[in-house]
Amino acid sequence: MTHPQGDRHPDLAELELHELETALEARGVERFRARQLYRWIYRRGVTDITRMTDLGRTLRDTLTAEFVLSTPRIIGDDRSADGTRKFVLELVDRQPIEAVFIPDTPAMTFCISTQVGCAMSCSFCLTGRMGLVRNLTAGEIAGQVRVLAAATELLDHPFNIVLMGMGEPLHNYDQTMKALRMLHGEHGLAVSPRRVTLSTVGIVPGLERLAREPFMPNLAVSLHATTDAQRSALVPPNRKYPLAAILEVCRRFPLKKRSRITFEYVLLDGVNDTPEDARRLVKLLAAVKAKVNLIPLNPAPGIPFERPSDERVERFAQILADRHITVSVRKSRGRDIRAACGQLIVEGGARKSAAQQMALLMR
Repeated sequence: MTHPQGDRHPDLAELELHELETALEARGVERFRARQLYRWIYRRGVTDITRMTDLGRTLRDTLTAEFVLSTPRIIGDDRSADGTRKFVLELVDRQPIEAVFIPDTPAMTFCISTQVGCAMSCSFCLTGRMGLVRNLTAGEIAGQVRVLAAATELLDHPFNIVLMGMGEPLHNYDQTMKALRMLHGEHGLAVSPRRVTLSTVGIVPGLERLAREPFMPNLAVSLHATTDAQRSALVPPNRKYPLAAILEVCRRFPLKKRSRITFEYVLLDGVNDTPEDARRLVKLLAAVKAKVNLIPLNPAPGIPFERPSDERVERFAQILADRHITVSVRKSRGRDIRAACGQLIVEGGARKSAAQQMALLMR
């Protein structure tokens, strides 16, 4: 695959291992070299082919002439008092995106994006206000992990990935799943599916495809409401994929033993945080292997909602717990650098890029 600027050379960052083997073989290069390249790119974080020193000089010259290796470039790195880091990354076509490193959650976690902007238009999300600029390629999605792992010195350490940055992963299904396969490869970063969480507003055809995937990440569904009228006002895709359709897919979703689907629920003061909402949520999830992640809203300019009081949050959580729903209340991270849920926004020259509802589940 070529990068978005239309370079005619294949991009090493966009190729799965079997694709790279085929591309090398077509150029008279041994297939086993693909494994060496993968190790350099993913395990060692090297982005310059000339520095791949276990490849002969002639081979390096051939690869440099025949391929490109695109990598997102860090143009911003803000650090919170709590250790959270918010990265602004520039893509090859100069589009900016954001990704976040959340340490000790309890593991190290990277929150990455799957699109520039978002088409979902959720009313409490800044990204939805910019619309969809374009999908990210698989290499750009995986490239965020490569860059963050190198910047945080975690290339040789385990970490979690949450697909909760800009965009709706299931709206960019093929490139998202290809990126996860690339990150999972044993000659790359070998990221286990157990360490990946995909968050979606509930694109039903995408959920049905995901249920058949060999690579099965943890699933988090952004619910945020307990009636179709309420949810359609907050999450417009609900008009096409209503609660009943989403929950039916979730009931049939293949889960491993002891696994549950996480339902994310942003609490908005006086909107969806009443005891009646909590009791309806219990009924909705009665037939699903579920746990609930409550996220009190982090207010941001342009978002027409407020954060509920701690008392309202605790009352909502207690109603769920009393009815045997596993529930947690998300602690905001990075609020002092505007890296918390719903607070991220990128401005680049004349182009503004809202990087989003970091919806959710950074744990």
